[in-house]
Amino acid sequence: MKIYQLQSKQYLPIDLDTAWDFFSDPKNLKTITPDYMGFDIISGADCKMFPGQIIQYWVSPLLGIRTKWVTEITHVIDKQYFVDEQRFGPYALWHHKHFFKAVDNGVEMIDIVDYKLPFGFMGTLVHPILVKPKLEQIFKYRTDKLVELFGTI
Repeated sequence: MKIYQLQSKQYLPIDLDTAWDFFSDPKNLKTITPDYMGFDIISGADCKMFPGQIIQYWVSPLLGIRTKWVTEITHVIDKQYFVDEQRFGPYALWHHKHFFKAVDNGVEMIDIVDYKLPFGFMGTLVHPILVKPKLEQIFKYRTDKLVELFGTI
């Protein structure tokens, strides 16, 4: 029952208000998700995020298999952090923390994702071959897309 962790840090040359406005709008998640993920929001993205918000979407996380993913925004501290947790979807556990901090010339963003795979031992076997590289690829895409949208420090 291994719980994995993925961390990402990025600096953007925008102010904290701009960063928060972008990331607290669930519709922008589609913008920073690779097209091959087949990401489509079904419901829950019609307003800025708030604790208790349920967002449903379709996604193809692995091998083109389309699945419904339901997340809940569990914690929000304005312009500091928010947490989304999977309620239904491809992982046995998905807990994603997003932190924001004003720094010289911009914003530091830190993501920490704790996740667990389904299928016991089989999940552990496919993690280094399929899951971890795919998650790293998705976060690399996001990093590149944010640089394209906002530039770099």
